[in-house]
Amino acid sequence: MSALNEAMTAVPLLEMRGVIKRFGGVTALDDINLRIDPGEVVALVGDNGAGKSTLSKVIAGVLQPEDGDVLVDGTAHKITGPTHARSLGIEVVYQDLALAPNLDIATNLFLGREIVRRGAFGWLNTRRMRAEAKEHLDSLDVNVPSLTTPVERLSGGQRQAIAISRATYGGHRLIVMDEPTAALGVRETAKVEQLITRLSERGISVLLVSHNMAQVKKITHRVLVLRRGRLVAERRTADVSAEDVVSLITGAREE
Repeated sequence: MSALNEAMTAVPLLEMRGVIKRFGGVTALDDINLRIDPGEVVALVGDNGAGKSTLSKVIAGVLQPEDGDVLVDGTAHKITGPTHARSLGIEVVYQDLALAPNLDIATNLFLGREIVRRGAFGWLNTRRMRAEAKEHLDSLDVNVPSLTTPVERLSGGQRQAIAISRATYGGHRLIVMDEPTAALGVRETAKVEQLITRLSERGISVLLVSHNMAQVKKITHRVLVLRRGRLVAERRTADVSAEDVVSLITGAREE
């Protein structure tokens, strides 16, 4: 039995039970039930307005549902914000990456969680941050020219790799990625896909929001299909074609 199959027999890393989210009279999420297991790469697909961003923001603590439960490691939590989500091991990589382009790679990796020297009036411990940044990037097999290189000088794929590496630093176990390769070329897309696969091999789960059906087929274990706020289908990726997924998204084929 593979490590992933063993994980799926245990308690889910993340579970949603009957989650409902409304905006006024509009129901954005309607009775969502799902699970994500340790080391699993799960695709979240759907047309524009299907509820993908809303679901991601509920997981990240940006939005709170009106009803239902969100469980982490089998325990229900009212996730009150992104900081609370991070404390539970959940991080999000948004399309804009939220990197500081004028700062170097190591500094970006520690944005918001800088290491300071003890008893030095808050001065940054640059040497230690660079050492830990190198160790973390090496562990993920992320290649960069130099830790002192400003992020603005990196390629799109390298910036995405830094954003993903930052999200996984500090013990985060579930990374939500919103179209991580939408603006990348074929070669850089392949590198980011390889990084996602390495995360899975290390037991880190990924919820991948994507319109790229070829990518979904290539690197995910399961696919969840949202339509008009409802989870209309759930499939093992190996058991479904890209055309089948598109048919489920559009409603041409029902579950």
